[in-house]
Amino acid sequence: MQSDSSAITTIRELAQTHGLDIVPETIKINELGLDFQVAIAEAVDGQSWVLRIPRRPDVTDRAAVEGRFLAAIAPLLSVAVPDWRIHTAELIAYPLLPGAPGLTIDEQGQPQWHFDVEAEEYAQSLGDFLAELHTVDPAVVRASGITEHSPAEVRQSKRDDIARVVAEFDVAQSLQDRWAAWLDDDSYWPTFTVVTHGEVYPAHQLMDGARNLSILDWTTAAIGDPARDFMIHHASVSAEAFNATIKHYVDNGGRVWPRFAEHCGELFSTSPVELGLYALQTGNSDHLEAAITQLDSTE
Repeated sequence: MQSDSSAITTIRELAQTHGLDIVPETIKINELGLDFQVAIAEAVDGQSWVLRIPRRPDVTDRAAVEGRFLAAIAPLLSVAVPDWRIHTAELIAYPLLPGAPGLTIDEQGQPQWHFDVEAEEYAQSLGDFLAELHTVDPAVVRASGITEHSPAEVRQSKRDDIARVVAEFDVAQSLQDRWAAWLDDDSYWPTFTVVTHGEVYPAHQLMDGARNLSILDWTTAAIGDPARDFMIHHASVSAEAFNATIKHYVDNGGRVWPRFAEHCGELFSTSPVELGLYALQTGNSDHLEAAITQLDSTE
């Protein structure tokens, strides 16, 4: 692993080769990202920038899709999204967006919340944003190359993902039974698909108090299950706060079905499956160990 001074030098030189002259003393590095090393720095003209440096070659192709998607979606949203001024295989850079992270991780690895997730203002802001996103015509972003699933494919894809993880890991029988019952019950599942972000949660939201100003990290954007963008919220707040969010969502054109909230809960329960798939992709021992622990849990 590089020392801090070595990493700062490397980042400055990388930026310079892309025409961006940053002040080395302002560079702050975030190593938490799984796909990118991230740094925030100030250029000599005073503009603050976010720099994303790919950790692995496989990230590059997905980033190309994300870049095209951002260009298509940005004019259609009232929140800010990254404006990739620099985009190569070695570096992605964009001007720092407005707002402060809603969630950060401290030095002990513990989550630090920076606003009240139960606040009515947050329910309105999140519900309004997701209604805006989910009512975008998929035809507008389809050419970007993002993944697209029909309602039947949404369900089959989840079935396939679970089957692959069960074949590779020891998965608690209680989890397998729970997921099988969910997959086999039509009443849980959507009959339509929408444009989704895929990982809407406060670490990807830049806030002013409890109001969303900017949305980060659109790597997992897809045309698919609307519950993808609600499942973390459902797991993080009270039923009252979730229902308030849904009311604002529906009032602004979003569509739900009778078992939508339950479906969000079941979808969130498959988070260890996503971790297992990621661990298989990276082969990282820490990721594999975390997946093994979560998949064998009976809680």
